[in-house]
Amino acid sequence: MSEPAYRRLHVHERRRQLLELAAELFATHAFAELSMARIAREAGISKALLYHYFPSKQELFVATLQQATEELTAATEPPAELAPPAALAQSVDAFLAWIEAHETAYRKLLESVGSVPEVRALVDEVRDRTSARILDGIGAGPNPPPRVRTAVRSWLWQMDGAILDWLEHRDLARTELRDFLLGALAGALMAAGAAELLGAGG
Repeated sequence: MSEPAYRRLHVHERRRQLLELAAELFATHAFAELSMARIAREAGISKALLYHYFPSKQELFVATLQQATEELTAATEPPAELAPPAALAQSVDAFLAWIEAHETAYRKLLESVGSVPEVRALVDEVRDRTSARILDGIGAGPNPPPRVRTAVRSWLWQMDGAILDWLEHRDLARTELRDFLLGALAGALMAAGAAELLGAGG
């Protein structure tokens, strides 16, 4: 009998497939419902081999989220030639498209923020990178005025509430939610006295 496909894979490819499988399992089961033995069984490998790649279930869980955030970051990176308003609109639309395709994973991520310190740290890191990217994109520079920094960072937190409402009710088109979020950012920048950064006063 030939060896399972997993055993013929290169290390990085095997790890990637393990993360993809784990992401599916974590998205459809509660964290406590899954054991490393079950994950290994679903993957068709030994538990010892799974532990070789991931020393604990929590480390595997965090690794799946890290991979997802890397994919999301790449998907929401706009072309460099776009003007700030168009670049931001494209990024927000790509972000909402990703959430539509990974709704359960997104909900699990938010649910885990308060209970898994590594997840909270990961989310904070993503928000820090995203706010820096937005501030740079709109020309606020590396040391923006405090009110501008607060406007952008608080808008990122507001996004989750608006998205959860959208997922619950489904009575807005994705483009409508995108435009609402962009308008909310423009309003926040206007309140910060920086309407010109996104043409918020136009």
